[in-house]
Amino acid sequence: MSNSSVYVLANLVIEDSERYREYEKGFFPLLKRHEGKLITFDDNSIDLEKGEISLSGRFVLFSFPSEEKAFQWYEDPEYRALSEHRHASTKTQFLRLIHGMPSRK
Repeated sequence: MSNSSVYVLANLVIEDSERYREYEKGFFPLLKRHEGKLITFDDNSIDLEKGEISLSGRFVLFSFPSEEKAFQWYEDPEYRALSEHRHASTKTQFLRLIHGMPSRK
């Protein structure tokens, strides 16, 4: 596992905003518990170039200090239970872990 920062990028189409709010309420404390930080989210992103698949909805970007911390968050039983709200209230286009640049010495 990498010790450099990692980022999680998600693309969601929210279909049930009330149920999704239940997910959001629990998401931030769990993110913080695992040393994660929200970088940004955007409901109105702009395509600079379009590929074969058109993506829409909410994009969310957050970070963790290491891959280990990201997997601890994702595999946390409390998060796994909470994520059922996300699964039930959104169409998740993707949830992807992206490795940051290794530190230069």
